[in-house]
Amino acid sequence: MTRKYKRILLKLSGESLMGQQRFGIAADMLQHYAHQIKEMRDLGVEIAVVIGGGNIFRGIQSEGSGIEPVTGDYMGMLATVINGLALQSALESLGVYTRLMTALKMENIAEPYIRRRAIRHLEKGRVVICAAGTGNPYFTTDSAAALRANEISADVILKGTRVDGIYTADPEKDPGAIKFERLTFAKVISLGLEVMDMTAFTLCRQNNMPIIVFDINSPDNLRRIVTGEEVGTLVEG
Repeated sequence: MTRKYKRILLKLSGESLMGQQRFGIAADMLQHYAHQIKEMRDLGVEIAVVIGGGNIFRGIQSEGSGIEPVTGDYMGMLATVINGLALQSALESLGVYTRLMTALKMENIAEPYIRRRAIRHLEKGRVVICAAGTGNPYFTTDSAAALRANEISADVILKGTRVDGIYTADPEKDPGAIKFERLTFAKVISLGLEVMDMTAFTLCRQNNMPIIVFDINSPDNLRRIVTGEEVGTLVEG
């Protein structure tokens, strides 16, 4: 089976790991993602993953709690490490070699993120899970995904969501929303569409890093994308 992309950056939200739960990690969702990633790895695709932590803690939860915003952001980064450990364990139970790399040093459980080392792991066929965001407060995991994708020279960012692409409005609220198959970076800005936060989106635009927004919960979508099928919405140019 021919692959279209050699190296990809997969962005997963922490919330997606909750499944039907209101909090934490749903075992079925964790296995769902692990099997999809394994399928891509079996096709010879080099995979880096950036995962959020919203299923455990979001920085914005610190508002009104007495927790200062910077501390709240660091707590959110630690939540992404928990998710990264879970995904690493699920992948390795399927025989997939992985490396968990963190932007914050915690050598007892993960390697520190070093660009050249991450690229070497990818070249050796290991799935690299990048946790702790950028390691800095005020930046989202979208920004971390854009940064890591450009650092490792990924071919594309695959952003998994609950909907099957980018629409004129939220399709979960507006049944009349129209889906876009392709968009330019300029069009996304002119229409005010929310693809990523502006910092992440600007970084992708400056480096011409294409983004595919797709439904991560639909089986086989990742395989279909990496083998060249048009799935979700492509943003480029």
